[in-house]
Amino acid sequence: MQSTEIKGVNVGFYEGPVITVEADVNDVIGATYGLGIDLVAIPAERLVDDFFWLSSRLAGAVLQKFQQYGFRVAILGDISRFTLESPSLRDFIYESNQRGQVMFLADRAALEARL
Repeated sequence: MQSTEIKGVNVGFYEGPVITVEADVNDVIGATYGLGIDLVAIPAERLVDDFFWLSSRLAGAVLQKFQQYGFRVAILGDISRFTLESPSLRDFIYESNQRGQVMFLADRAALEARL
């Protein structure tokens, strides 16, 4: 995992395999040890499609695990194919972005602007 400081926040950019189940988060968190990472940025394509279908409960489980270990999370990329079909996902993204613990952003530039 690459780490970069952006406006005083140490951001880890996840580059590993697709996260398909909650247990995969353990590997992501393990990759952060010793790096002092505050926020984990995950490309949307590194998340299985079920993550974006809230009825699967995968998003809740994955994001909660990150929060339990004290990490903020940014999901980076175009997820419009999911938001077009799911009003509840749009609402979840809106609420998440308001709080800032979990953010859904278009790309790294949007993350840098947000921080």
